[in-house]
Amino acid sequence: MTARRLESGGRIDRNQKVTFDWDGKALSGFAGDTLASALMANGETVLGRSFKYHRPRGIMSAGVEESGAIVTVGKDTRREPNVKATMQELYDGLTATGQNAWPNVRFDLGAVNGLFSRFFAAGFYYKTFMGLPPFEWGSGTGLWMQYEKLIRRAAGMGTASRAPDPDHYDHAHGFCDVLVVGAGPAGLNAALTAAEAGRDVLLVEQDFELGGDYLNDPAAEPKRAELVTAVRNAGVHILTRTTAFGLYDDGTAGLLEKVTDHLRNPDPSLPRQRFWTVRAGATILATGALERSIAFENNDRPGVMTAAAARVYLNRYGVLPGTRILIATNNDSAYGTAVDLEAAGAQVTVIDSRAEQNAGTSERVSIQYGLAPLEALGRPNITGVELAADTGNGWKPAGKQGCDLLLISGGWSPVVNLSSHRGAKPAWNAEQACFLPGQTKEPIFHAGSAAGIWPREACETSGVAAAQRATGEAFQTIAPGGWARTIKPVYEVRASDRVSKAFVDFQHDVTGDDIRLAHQEGFVSVEHLKRYTTLGMATDQGRMGNVIGLALMADALGKDIPDVGTTRFRPPYTPVAIGALAGRNVAGHFKALRRTPLHDWNLRHGATMTEAGLWHRPWYFAQDGETIDEAYVREAATVRETVGICDVSSLGKIAVQGPDAAEFLNRVYSNGFAKLPVGKARYGIMLRDDGMVMDDGTTWRLGETDFLTTTTTAHAGKVMVWFEELLQTRWPDLKVHVSSVSDHWAGVSIAGPKSREAISAILQDGTDISNEALPFMGVAGVTLKGNIHALIARISFSGERAYELYVPAGFGEAMMDLLWPSAKALGGCLYGMEALGTLRIEKGHVTGAELDGRVTIDDAGLGKMASTKKAFIGSALRQRPELLRQDRPQLIGIFPKDKSQRFKGGSILCAPDGTSGFGDGWITAVTHSPALGHWIGIGYISGGVEAWRGLPVIASDPTRSGDVEVEIVSPHMVDPEGVRVHG
Repeated sequence: MTARRLESGGRIDRNQKVTFDWDGKALSGFAGDTLASALMANGETVLGRSFKYHRPRGIMSAGVEESGAIVTVGKDTRREPNVKATMQELYDGLTATGQNAWPNVRFDLGAVNGLFSRFFAAGFYYKTFMGLPPFEWGSGTGLWMQYEKLIRRAAGMGTASRAPDPDHYDHAHGFCDVLVVGAGPAGLNAALTAAEAGRDVLLVEQDFELGGDYLNDPAAEPKRAELVTAVRNAGVHILTRTTAFGLYDDGTAGLLEKVTDHLRNPDPSLPRQRFWTVRAGATILATGALERSIAFENNDRPGVMTAAAARVYLNRYGVLPGTRILIATNNDSAYGTAVDLEAAGAQVTVIDSRAEQNAGTSERVSIQYGLAPLEALGRPNITGVELAADTGNGWKPAGKQGCDLLLISGGWSPVVNLSSHRGAKPAWNAEQACFLPGQTKEPIFHAGSAAGIWPREACETSGVAAAQRATGEAFQTIAPGGWARTIKPVYEVRASDRVSKAFVDFQHDVTGDDIRLAHQEGFVSVEHLKRYTTLGMATDQGRMGNVIGLALMADALGKDIPDVGTTRFRPPYTPVAIGALAGRNVAGHFKALRRTPLHDWNLRHGATMTEAGLWHRPWYFAQDGETIDEAYVREAATVRETVGICDVSSLGKIAVQGPDAAEFLNRVYSNGFAKLPVGKARYGIMLRDDGMVMDDGTTWRLGETDFLTTTTTAHAGKVMVWFEELLQTRWPDLKVHVSSVSDHWAGVSIAGPKSREAISAILQDGTDISNEALPFMGVAGVTLKGNIHALIARISFSGERAYELYVPAGFGEAMMDLLWPSAKALGGCLYGMEALGTLRIEKGHVTGAELDGRVTIDDAGLGKMASTKKAFIGSALRQRPELLRQDRPQLIGIFPKDKSQRFKGGSILCAPDGTSGFGDGWITAVTHSPALGHWIGIGYISGGVEAWRGLPVIASDPTRSGDVEVEIVSPHMVDPEGVRVHG
């Protein structure tokens, strides 16, 4: 292959020289080049190595179907493997290297695999390695496990960086009446027609220029420029460098826009790529067609490419890809390429597998009929071709012909992948020798060569017709085809007396013999064929070899191609970076992080924050030099001794209002709420329909028809959705309105023996919260100093006298500026989630760690709360015999037998002789108890406290801390009589 850059011609900007690095060599090209065209112009021929045999590969196409020039772009943390050089826009400073080779693609020691190719046929992994005897090799590992490591190390092609991706990505959403995919002759006309009909149109093009096939014909430039201007003036929204990789339900399309991949020094504020979710009323697929190769011996040599690609490199990039060119075709499309190449100074010969015809080409183009390529000669680059003649009963050698470039046109395959995503099964058209798009009931329409229409003028007309269909107007039907002479199906050229290495899938080294071997071994389904041979997998997605593979399988089965069928294409059509799918949702932005109204106040007062579900909450408030263990123990002890303040704003809060609000809550909760007095709160447990605990919390009755229900932080959203579902689908007759008011309130818990004193000091004069005025579970409206209106409820989850105080969110910091000095003067403290956990474990209060969706209300020790006088959600199924067994795991407390020892949450509880099994229970949470002076825990064990009282139990944790002997006690480990909470 003796390619060279022409002195004139092409669409490149010769005034803007671009330098880039290829495998450590400094090369140059021009703005408007792709990496492939620039490498071709620089005489580079071997750009890659094949997956299995490490055969040398060059440029084989000019688009997304490329299977040879697959390279790694960038370096260090920005290294991206498996990039098709044909799709990489050239920019100044670009760095690219060959891959799947050592030391380089020009001399690769891995090519030794080719010498053993007879042993590497389809399925050789399974037949060779899985069949080996399972004797031991090395220390305790089977032979297969050793081979698996080697196989996995050899698998793949390029190697991505293992460092974090330094780039950022974005997500965007778009809406339009008509989405047009592809901006070639059909797509441009479709977009213009739809826009002129008053529709909102989005035009998507994966190339960096609009025009499609117009770009490859200098004579078509005036028409292209006119169309592009008209489309822009019509208000069409255009996205270039954007690929539609998938179609989904209800007109939804997934698009990937490459925003800065073509820039050397992009604006750091811009994302590298943008993932679009577009919802369209109608979709027009003007995605074009891909030119197929033909399977013949050594058809993968550098210097073999598709005929249309040569025309692209010549007319768009100003590169003459060869000087002595042989074009092999079975259809009319290659003759235009022959004329253009001959006019550019190449010596061109066409071999047509069909009978003699009047091709209408230049007299300087030699044409030979009834011939096809049998074998590509030369290594590594092509130097000639052995020809074959069609005898009517197979192929036979018919001489040799020298050349430095062999162009193949084996027919065209419309890009039907996207409509296949919607279940439209492609239909075989024998006259055009290709699969045409199948029928769909959705508003998806094909235009141009994507519909099997070949002449440019007919493609333009079909684009107009597709837009008319999409907008509900009358349209002209355009039949597939359009060539002067019918294509002659040629999929493989093979002499019956010769062993041939004819490649069907270049990327995966799948040969025609692999297809026949799959048939011999019983793989007759196309889906099995694909997986057994790897035909059409990975980034190829069947673009080049799918039709050939199906044809060879049909021949082996003695069937027609449509009887064999085709694999169903699935999204994505082209690879999508995981970073693009993630968008901004990485690292600290992986999930939405909510902050309470007191967030900044907490930080100013020394809080160390932690993530709790969707919330950022105070973890602990360390004093100078304190560790977390020291801080939370001090905080918990202070609450028990004086008073502590904890931010509980993240608790779920739902306003339940309406004439039937009490009845609604009575049906939802297991205990009674219908007669809850105004000014009172009640702790409640709600169950799922299956009788398992769903959530717990308190409900405050603020008026006859007005309730405030609190939930756990983690289940706030879940409970809100549950309430809405019940009211909309199960009890639509109830007159109830529910509204999430979690963000409306700033809330704190004030707990400890001196909590009443701390609060009283900040109330307006005359407000009484004495034990008589506000007893346990009482609720009242109060006014704080500064005329701040608040709600107060006497509720405790710590076992101490405690209150929850809520003010509107905007007054949260003002409340704390009053409350904290008052508590501090009493020797109080601020406390976080770690101390909060300690207090509730000491008291035996359950949280999400215990109510994990697999326990009943009886398991949690709260069965007496369940009403026996009413029905409630889950009331029937909680009575199933399995849920009433006495030996079910029940809530318990845990002490270490040796009070100096520590055990860990997650440990398994079991009898001393049962450590090898699944155990009898588990520990859900542990803490060091300042009230008891040693480590304690809470969890579950079969049969509960009475079944294990006085018996030895092991907390087994072999992966972390080994075994610790423990004793089972009541979960209410501090003040079990509840004296303090009522004080």
